[in-house]
Amino acid sequence: MQKNCLQIDYRDNIAVALVDLKKGTSLQVGDRDIMLISDIKAKHKFSLENLEQGDTVTMYGVPIGKALSKLVQGEVISRSNTIHEAAHYDPNLTKSIDWTPPSVEKFKERTFLGYHREDGSVGTENNWLVIPLVFCENRNITLIEEALAEALGYAVKKNYHINTDLLIRKYQEGASSEDLSKTTIISSQEEYQQNRVFSNVDGIKFLRHDGGCGGTKEDAQALCDLLAGYITNANVAGATVLSLGCQHAQIEMLKEAVESRLMALQKPVYYLEQQQSLSERSFLEEAVQKTFVGLVEANKIIREEAPLNKLILGLECGGSDGFSGISANPALGHASDLLVALGGSAVLSEFPELNGVEQELLNRCASDALANKFADLMNNYASIAKSRGTGFENNPSPGNVKDGLITDAMKSAGAAKKGGTSPVTDVLDYVEKVNKPGLHLLCTPGNDVESTTGLAGAGCNLIVFTTGLGTPTGNPICPVIKISSNTTLFNKMSDIIDIDAGTVISGEESIEEVGERLLDLLIKVASGEVVCKARRNDQNDFIPWKRGISL
Repeated sequence: MQKNCLQIDYRDNIAVALVDLKKGTSLQVGDRDIMLISDIKAKHKFSLENLEQGDTVTMYGVPIGKALSKLVQGEVISRSNTIHEAAHYDPNLTKSIDWTPPSVEKFKERTFLGYHREDGSVGTENNWLVIPLVFCENRNITLIEEALAEALGYAVKKNYHINTDLLIRKYQEGASSEDLSKTTIISSQEEYQQNRVFSNVDGIKFLRHDGGCGGTKEDAQALCDLLAGYITNANVAGATVLSLGCQHAQIEMLKEAVESRLMALQKPVYYLEQQQSLSERSFLEEAVQKTFVGLVEANKIIREEAPLNKLILGLECGGSDGFSGISANPALGHASDLLVALGGSAVLSEFPELNGVEQELLNRCASDALANKFADLMNNYASIAKSRGTGFENNPSPGNVKDGLITDAMKSAGAAKKGGTSPVTDVLDYVEKVNKPGLHLLCTPGNDVESTTGLAGAGCNLIVFTTGLGTPTGNPICPVIKISSNTTLFNKMSDIIDIDAGTVISGEESIEEVGERLLDLLIKVASGEVVCKARRNDQNDFIPWKRGISL
């Protein structure tokens, strides 16, 4: 049965409306009788008690703001009366937390069908990469894509395919105009893909970016480290790398970055330098030839049974709303806890959206060294933002605010729920690699695509993306599964959303039930049984993070 409002934590002095509530409505919230003095839209919050100017506003059991003026019980919480305020944190004041893993009885015998690599990792996909080391090669990447994608069955820009080649062939064979007009040339996406030359290769992914030269040497190194993360990701079978020759991001720099992640790389990687070629024509010819040969080798790999502890799950949110922190995010958090309990890995990113819950995460760090590293990364990020005249408090977008997330601390407290409750076993800076099981904290910006790009670079072979407003975001090498915080969004954008957590808001399911349903879907996606919507829509977003201000 659906409730009309929710006090998330017993310490909270505000509650969230689960439905539109009218001024004058009487509510029972815990042991309080509340009379609303404002209209409260669903997803927005109202005060549970009278607050004086300067008083702390608490939600999820942590400070999320400060009263700008006197607040009356039953009054709507808005930007006109509440300002961002986050809790202080100190790695020297951590508290030991005992974790009780959830029951994994339903999943302990489950496996998935994945692509086994020589280093022991297992991919959920088998992709080939075509990568530019510098933006000067972006045009050549496009020319190679035009030469290969359509011909090999990987041009998936729409949910159907028009086979013009069939008309040409029939015309050349002497077919009449009547025969040509009766020829069926439309096929579904599924039918088109079934005719791929390389049936065991899930995708040829053509990356483009605006880096590699013209910036700092540190930018070039970060780009090479990121690209090395993509090449060594278990979802990648091999790569073709295009270099101009004179740029900062040199082939040798990328090779060293690859070796630092995986000393004995067993994948085919072809490096081509345009300034050493005879002509553009011969350069492109060699790139297409080598890519085709690489695809032949990649096609020899087949899906085989693998334990769930080979899954590395990226935890992402974007287009968040006032329901994200009480439905989709905690449901993903439960799925994360289940996977960690099964011996797998999960990666929580977007550091600007952990603002205000740092102490809770510090308390969960498995060692003092990890706690100090996390605190240092957060402090450094915040200091750089402040030096540029901004700060984490500016993270919420207009869409966030409109749908109930009025401060960054409020947004962060809900966003952190994606990480569940398990101990933090490692803390990673941007482009560092996941090397152990358990929950990881990965330093990325809150920008959706920069963050998902970083998650795949860290080694994730699946990403779940929670959203309350809707987003099409995908990733070239990693399936991105979307989960909606509310059923209205799921029904409206079912073409880009994979699963609905709005059933938590309606009272039809518990957070745990949705989390289990999500993990079941992830196993099917990892096995190739279900294709996520971002893949169907050919959504391959890739934006490297240049270490500056991006909130």
